[in-house]
Amino acid sequence: MECVEDSRAGHDLLQTVSAVNIAWAQKNVEQVKESLREFISTVDDPMTSLLDLLDHYNPTKGKGNSLAVLIACEFQKWINTHLECQQSGLRLKKLQARVFPLVAEGALMDILLSIYKLQEAERSFVLGNVTHLHQMGKYREAAILSIHLNLQPDLDLEEMCTPLLLLDRFNLLEAYVSGYPELQSQLLQMLDRWSDSSFNPRKLSKQYPGLPPVKPDKLNLKTLSKLAFRLLETFNLDPALCSNMINQRHLGTLKYLMYKRFVEKTMTQENWADHVQNTVGGNRWLQEQCIALLCRYSDLQTTGLWALKFGMPKETLPKNVADILQDLCIKEKLSESEKNPEESQARRNHFYQLPIPRSKVHFLQNHTELSGCRDAVLKDGQVVGVDMEWRPSFGGLGKPNVSLIQLAVKEEVFLLDLLQGSLLQSSDSVGSSDLVTLIKDLFSSTRITKLGYGMVGDFQSLDATDAGFRGLELRNVVDLCEAHKQMQRNRGRQRVASGPVDVLENTSGDDCIRQPEKGLSLLVKDVLGKPLDKKEQLSNWDKRPLREVQIIYAAADAYCLLDVFEILCRTPEKFGLKPNFYELPKGKTSPKKDVRRSPRQKESVLKNNRLKTPPPKAIPAKSSPQTKPLSPREFSVICDNMLQGLGRYLRCLGVDVLMLENDDDHRKAAEIARLDGRVILTCGMPYQTLRSQVGEGRCFSVDSSERAKEQAIRVLKHFNVCVTHSDVFSRCQVCNCNKYLHISRNKMMQLMKLRDYLEEVGETQGPPPASPPERLFPSESLQWMEEMGISSESLLLANGTQLQLDTVPAGLLDRVPLFFCCSQCGKIFWEGSHFGRVVSQFKEVLQDDGACIYQSASHQGP
Repeated sequence: MECVEDSRAGHDLLQTVSAVNIAWAQKNVEQVKESLREFISTVDDPMTSLLDLLDHYNPTKGKGNSLAVLIACEFQKWINTHLECQQSGLRLKKLQARVFPLVAEGALMDILLSIYKLQEAERSFVLGNVTHLHQMGKYREAAILSIHLNLQPDLDLEEMCTPLLLLDRFNLLEAYVSGYPELQSQLLQMLDRWSDSSFNPRKLSKQYPGLPPVKPDKLNLKTLSKLAFRLLETFNLDPALCSNMINQRHLGTLKYLMYKRFVEKTMTQENWADHVQNTVGGNRWLQEQCIALLCRYSDLQTTGLWALKFGMPKETLPKNVADILQDLCIKEKLSESEKNPEESQARRNHFYQLPIPRSKVHFLQNHTELSGCRDAVLKDGQVVGVDMEWRPSFGGLGKPNVSLIQLAVKEEVFLLDLLQGSLLQSSDSVGSSDLVTLIKDLFSSTRITKLGYGMVGDFQSLDATDAGFRGLELRNVVDLCEAHKQMQRNRGRQRVASGPVDVLENTSGDDCIRQPEKGLSLLVKDVLGKPLDKKEQLSNWDKRPLREVQIIYAAADAYCLLDVFEILCRTPEKFGLKPNFYELPKGKTSPKKDVRRSPRQKESVLKNNRLKTPPPKAIPAKSSPQTKPLSPREFSVICDNMLQGLGRYLRCLGVDVLMLENDDDHRKAAEIARLDGRVILTCGMPYQTLRSQVGEGRCFSVDSSERAKEQAIRVLKHFNVCVTHSDVFSRCQVCNCNKYLHISRNKMMQLMKLRDYLEEVGETQGPPPASPPERLFPSESLQWMEEMGISSESLLLANGTQLQLDTVPAGLLDRVPLFFCCSQCGKIFWEGSHFGRVVSQFKEVLQDDGACIYQSASHQGP
């Protein structure tokens, strides 16, 4: 009888599978549900039948709209309403053992965990199954199950997390330790150990079968540091847990300071010395590194002075430095070299100078002094220049706190000291301080025009400084950075790459060396004729009292906005601007502020949404879909080095794409974007840094969990880029050039013949007996080579690049009628199946214009 019943149950199961498949193929979801309900009502054990049914499908993906999820949902509804169907005891344990291989992630995981009560199962049982999954090489699935079942404290952290690191599953890794401070600390310490130069990820990966081959540079110091500092900020951990990485970051700061002082020479001695002292502190290892850098960048006397400051034993110093310490006059000589001379007349003539008397610059530290500022600033029709200063963090964690707020009105500047005094304290012990009230009233007023330059970063730092500043209502705020971008686009100003530093005319000495202007300094130069002197930009703005040169610099930084705005409003057409350039688009009140969660809030959100990938973020102004579609030729981007796959896809669709190299710093993307007017495509932590360095809508955050193809589709849709078939492969995939030389089969055969001849001649000594054209092609004209800019004597293009004929496979000439040679790098392309694959992959965003690059080229003739 049991055999008959089993046979009947198996027959009913197969009938149900067949009916479900037919209905699903017809996209008849209601019919699928009806077939499932009929089947469930006839079986004695729905919990077993569900597993039998899922065995016929592939539910491991677990997508929300999959058939497996639909089946599980219907069974869950039935079981929840028919409690007598639920199993327990040994029978339930057997079912729980069966369900583990089916549980992967997503909606299906949640449903199966609920039906089979895996959260209530014996801990040793579920631990055994998770460990088994891990041993089978299913590292990701084991980690996800551990998170859902809260098994992390009972598992070995390093064993579970190492494969996730090698697989670049950083989001999953973060979710794994969320809610467990002890595990967070252990993970940070593990990353710190791996930052040692002796760490070999390839050797480590051999301990975990099933992992793909690991490259030697996998999990290098840069990658590990990014992840470690992300964990530090997210979970608010003690930086002492990763002391090696902290030291390496400080070493990077020292190298940057050495470059700024001794190579660029754009930092004063006093500012530089202050930052070096604060960076090194009492850390003996950093002191030794600092001395080594000084030996490389500076002279022995300066190196000796710092060795004395650090109190370093002579035996730890390089011999030449130790020898010079014997000079009893060294301190006196070096103290003279440290003095900071007054600004030279040449420097004052070259740079923008504050046009008001020093007596009109007010440094405010208490509430009684603030009343005069309030009366002067909060006037209807007033125009106020706003700027803020803070101590440079040189890659530190989080946003720095604002040290100084500058408010400039005509003929007066107010410097509000947020560190010393009582400006941030409430005057009546109730409510906000007078300073917070002033700032809120200023920015919320529609009758006062506020001027700034790149204000997003200012608002972020202001939020981090005091909770009272959060939620500022921004009205009638004009960011002159946007006007500057319009000027650069409309005026057609020649842009050149950064070159060596310039020397001011008729001057000499270190203080006269400068870098090419950028940012606000460049705007002031473009409008007023003289740039800003930015030598005090990297001052220690937390140190009190402020030096006189710092006060003058801070005042000029805010007051120049008034002068620039006045000139632009007076003659906007001279700078390629519209008369109403300062008016915000309809429906937009002000630049959007970046709202950040506290580390505790982040941890809470992460715990509640552990495995959910957040949607990509972008500043909503210009990056929102435009009314007029863009062609790929009109859309230019710079891809961060983490998104090279995305960059290749966009380039093959005709988008103008530049990509950072693997060892490039993220900040280089901002420099290129500002120079060329490109949009930055990035992901993860660099987004917050980069978006503050470019204008609104010029930085887009890509979802790193998506494949490169999905990322490309999302970018094209977001920026409303209309791609046609003729755009596909319209750019060189190697160098991004959009100009090809069209070479017919006959011409390519001539080039091949000429190449073989030149190679043969190159193997012999002496000049060839005749020029290639005369010897090889006595009756054929090679005029076309000259017209295309190809040398018949060397096969070099006009720019000196070698034509890459070796990349054309033998026998291809008989099948391909037309070849495309990149006019910049010499790479040769031809029509193949790759065009059809790209069209198939991107059919949802491609418009068929009835042509393609190969067809348009063929119409031009052989």
